[in-house]
Amino acid sequence: MKKILIMHGPNLNLLGEREPGIYGDTNFETLNRHLAEYAETLGMKAEIFQSNHEGALIDQIHEARKNFDGIILNAGAYTHYSYAIADAIKAIKIPVIEVHISNIFARDEFRSKSVIAPVCAGSISGFGLLSYDLAVKALAEMKA
Repeated sequence: MKKILIMHGPNLNLLGEREPGIYGDTNFETLNRHLAEYAETLGMKAEIFQSNHEGALIDQIHEARKNFDGIILNAGAYTHYSYAIADAIKAIKIPVIEVHISNIFARDEFRSKSVIAPVCAGSISGFGLLSYDLAVKALAEMKA
């Protein structure tokens, strides 16, 4: 059974409260419960991690290489400037899929640049919370 790690970066713990016009009104706990259940329907086990701290995300990426077959990462604002997270992804051998709820290319200009995309297996954005489902499905379909 594939084991995946779903990682949420800064402010994603406030889903359902923070800018519902952009991020929707589904709360963080409901999203995570749904993702774990959806992964199970695809024969995978999902674990969830969230942090507002860059170093904690990097540490988790490093650890994930030992215990997981892939990572889904919504790095939040770190997407646009964290070369440290990009380097952590580049240093591991398991696939990482970048996810964003909103279409980062249709928002503020600074959001249209992802420094992590070039080191990820793929990027999915703009489909609301369905972006996460698409990433889970992609990891399920990827060869081990």
